Amino acid sequence: MARAARLLVAALCSLLLLTSCSGPLAGDAGEYTIAGGGTHGIYYAYASEISTQLREGGLDITVTSTAGSLDNLRRVADGRALLGFAQADAAADAVAGTGAFSKPEPIRAVARVYDEYVHVLVPESSSITGLGDLRGKRVSIGDENSGVRVVATRALAAAGLSEGDFTPVSLGLDDSVTAMQNGEIDAIFWVGGIPTPGIERLAVTTPLRLLPIPADVVETMNSEHNGVYRMSDVPEGSYGTHSSIQTMTIPNYLIVSAGAPDALVSEVVATIFAARPAMSKRVPVAALLDRRQAIFTAPVPLHPGAEDYYTSHRL
Repeated sequence: MARAARLLVAALCSLLLLTSCSGPLAGDAGEYTIAGGGTHGIYYAYASEISTQLREGGLDITVTSTAGSLDNLRRVADGRALLGFAQADAAADAVAGTGAFSKPEPIRAVARVYDEYVHVLVPESSSITGLGDLRGKRVSIGDENSGVRVVATRALAAAGLSEGDFTPVSLGLDDSVTAMQNGEIDAIFWVGGIPTPGIERLAVTTPLRLLPIPADVVETMNSEHNGVYRMSDVPEGSYGTHSSIQTMTIPNYLIVSAGAPDALVSEVVATIFAARPAMSKRVPVAALLDRRQAIFTAPVPLHPGAEDYYTSHRL
């Protein structure tokens, strides 16, 4: 009850601050939105859990499906969403005004929530064994406004493939799953937690293999893009695979507008940490939320409301 009361007070404070302006977050009747991703991905599942917890605390908030990180960043920046998920590389571009962003955007971090794995998926029966074999193939590189597209284009370029060397197909995860089931594409790029629900379901009907991402590809990407990529392995058994696969990870942030009220953001952080055990029963990556790691969001600054929470809950 105490948390619910605090959240209601924070929301009321935010409304009082916003009624005299038409800037970011000035929603109708205090209704808020969390920008998730495609409905088959972890972004959407995690956002749905956070939304449920915040509604129980008294905040009128819902989840909307989106194209992914770039879309989420734009929605949060212009006030269409209170919260959203974004990859660290896309978020770094947003705050710097580079890449897909023509100017710096007022983005702040709530927390580093988990690290995402880069998936490069082909049918198990495919002759494709490495990134270089994607030459001449139909490759789903993500929606136009997705973080997947950012990673896919950078990884393929680092592997020596230019745009004319393969056929790019602009599909989100939901449509990529359908296209692979129908034999319309040869490979899927995806960036998400393990397991990603949509890929798990695809693996049941279409046995899959994951392509390795070599260290030299990751090193090239880091030299050109903020150094946010890390080497890692997809564990054996993921999606029915028979061995671990070398890949890379990208930190994933829960983001908010710089203009969001401090009290509201502080209570959002308190809510997601308090609800972590309950959320992780339905979205396993929620168990990875850790106060010791959540503060490491550079080059995206923490929101002052989030800083207040971490300062008052030092380990």
